Formats: sequence, structure tokens, C-alpha cells
Amino acid sequence: MASVMGVNHATSGAAVWFAATAALPSFGTHAYPLSPAGVLSGAVVCAGAALLPDADHHSGTIAHSVPVIGKLVTSGIADTSGGHRHGFHTILAGAIVTLLAVLIGRFTADVPTLGVVPIGPAIATIALICFAVKARELVPSWAAAWFIGLLAAAAVVVYAPDNPTWFPIAVGLGFLTHIAGDLLTKEGVPSPTWPIQIRPPRSWARTPGLRAIWKRNGYIAVPVLGHAGSWREALLGSLLGLYCIYAIVIVVARAAHVSLTALG
Repeated sequence: MASVMGVNHATSGAAVWFAATAALPSFGTHAYPLSPAGVLSGAVVCAGAALLPDADHHSGTIAHSVPVIGKLVTSGIADTSGGHRHGFHTILAGAIVTLLAVLIGRFTADVPTLGVVPIGPAIATIALICFAVKARELVPSWAAAWFIGLLAAAAVVVYAPDNPTWFPIAVGLGFLTHIAGDLLTKEGVPSPTWPIQIRPPRSWARTPGLRAIWKRNGYIAVPVLGHAGSWREALLGSLLGLYCIYAIVIVVARAAHVSLTALG
């Protein structure tokens, strides 16, 4: 079954994070404070997490991330979940992955001069950012992608928000953004009731407009992008990419303003 291109999944993940954090005044409230560095950290993590559902695909970005092991992991997930765009493309899978992210977020260490640092999120960030930059083809090789992941992890250790919920939120948002992107294609995704797949009645399945939304196999779709890999998907990916560039410029400009204000 065809899939939305990894590059567009990564872009949409980053875009959703920027949109979500921009909705919070001054990058957050007292309940959820985010510095500009925290916004950027969350964006790249969310972009990487937006590739996670395709860990059920033997030829996806994640499958090629590590020689041999990548293929074994993705094949194992595919076999367990029923194949590509099956169990690992569901809300239930998103909830499980987010719960795992919560547990990972609890792994911290007390480091001299730095204090308590998020070791778990930092280690996970290495892989997530590696996936994101390689999907965006920002680097020529996987070695370079893993190196950037290491640098990003170091940044997370130093600049991650004090609120530990940022990491599971970024992972959960990225994962669900991927599912939403696949939902917008004609191929669709499993219904929210998975593993119970409720099939439409025959009258529904025989109606052209309706059967495209609720399919005979129980999948659902809002096929505004057409088939996966269509020009409409590419256009949306380009627009989201421009939005991400705009958001990065705004975040960096605000960070510079804060620094100049502190100096002055």
C-alpha cells in the first residue's frame, strides 16, 4: 500500500509543532513554558516522530537508518501489526508510543554544572532527528544524519524545557500527524476502533462518494490529496515547508530580541 512521502511527513510534524507552540502566548504559559530553543528542539523531535508509523514499512526511512538492524526492526513491527498501514497506523499505536515517550522522559541524570538533564529524551532524540534530517534530504548520508542527531541530543541536554511533558507531547503529536496525513489520501487508514474493523453496510459500499470515505475493508479516508505521492501532496508539503521556514525565522528573531534586551 502506497504511503505519503517521508519528507512530507517530517515537514508536517515540524509544522504542527510550530503551530501548536505558537498558539501558546510567548511560547507558553506558566503551565507550559517554552524557550525559543525548546520550540526548535520540539520541532525536530516532532518531525522525527512523524516518521515513526512507517516503521511498519520495509523500505521506509527508518528501515534504512541502520544497516541490517533497521530492516529487522521494521520487518518485526510489520509482522506484529499486520503490515504497512495496519495496526501501527492507529490511534491505539499512537497512545502506546506516547506512553513509551512518557517513560523515556523520566530517565534523567544529575550532571555537575548542568543539574538534572533529560538523558532519556536526549538518546531518543538522536534517532528521531536522524530520521527527520535524512527524510528531508538535508544531509547526503546516514552517517551525517546520525552525527546531526548526536549534536541535537547535546542541545536537548542543555536547552530542553524544564517541563518534562514537552517530549511525549512532541512524539505523540508527530505520530498522530503522520496518521492524519495518510488519512487525507485515497488509501486511508484503519478506523479509530482498530483492532475491531467495522465494515460499512452494502448500500454504503455501493455508493461511489461514500465508499471513498468508509471503505469496504473498514478503512476510513478524507481523500483530498488523492493517491499517496500525488501532486497535491507535494504542493501541501511545499506549503508546510515554507511555513516551517517562516516559523524558524520568527523563533530565531524572538530569541535574538530576548538576548539583546537582556544585554541592554
